[in-house]
Amino acid sequence: MTYLLGIDGGGTGCRAAVTDRNGLVLGIGKSGSANIMTDMDAARLNILDATRAAFTTAGIDHAAIASTDAVLGLAGALISGNSKKLQATLPFRQSLVFSDGVIALQGALGDNDGTVVIIGTGSFFLTRDGNDIRFAGGWGFKVGDLGGGARIGRDLLEETLLAYDHFHPSSPLTDSVMARFENNPHRIVEFAHSARPGDFGGLAPMVFEYAAKNDPIALAMLQKSVTQIEEGLDAIMPSAQERLSLIGGLGALFEARLSPRYRAKLHKPLNDALTGAVQLAVKNFASAGKEAVHG
Repeated sequence: MTYLLGIDGGGTGCRAAVTDRNGLVLGIGKSGSANIMTDMDAARLNILDATRAAFTTAGIDHAAIASTDAVLGLAGALISGNSKKLQATLPFRQSLVFSDGVIALQGALGDNDGTVVIIGTGSFFLTRDGNDIRFAGGWGFKVGDLGGGARIGRDLLEETLLAYDHFHPSSPLTDSVMARFENNPHRIVEFAHSARPGDFGGLAPMVFEYAAKNDPIALAMLQKSVTQIEEGLDAIMPSAQERLSLIGGLGALFEARLSPRYRAKLHKPLNDALTGAVQLAVKNFASAGKEAVHG
């Protein structure tokens, strides 16, 4: 028997699901980061570790990996031919490498047309109309990812310093941030100097917490983020589409804040990204007569 494999790999970890030819999951394995733009060699090793772990969980001999057909959704796959470089080194019988956004889209929408916004540390927009998949955003924290947690966290520190200098009014939110940094603005500057996107993103939950208490700065910050998210939707989502899903760590927190026209189109995601990878493996390798899906 030959098997199918779905892989979901990002900056924080990699998951693999081995299935039969109908997509029934037999075993799941996990490993470390699989962002092929950040470190392709480490990503490849972690992809293989997660694969072996999935086969072990399923009780399948690792020798079967060589005859397995795989779909991989990986962070960094859209950049500089990374997917083709990795694909040439993989041990599977056949493989397709997509961006992690494509498998998230498939998982969230199933076979429906619609639009997905992934909002976590960063942000990324995807829409599907038939076999046409389009992308927008996701350019990274320094030049993009508007509405994402890292940008929210960075803006929070900026607002806190503006309040400290009396350029802007303070609020319980900015007072709380100052207390977190021992009421010393220099500690905020030192933190920001070396902070990575995830460090900034770790501050974002404070904004949602204080917005629930009607903190004026928190409310203004989230309204700015909603405006940015809806600018992206205006640009990428066809007006006739009726299916929208917000996913990622912050996605659900923005649902109630969208304007009515987009809130009316919201649907909860059907499945996660790993399920999306498995579905694409079935579509591309196990469904006779169906056109292959590319992205």
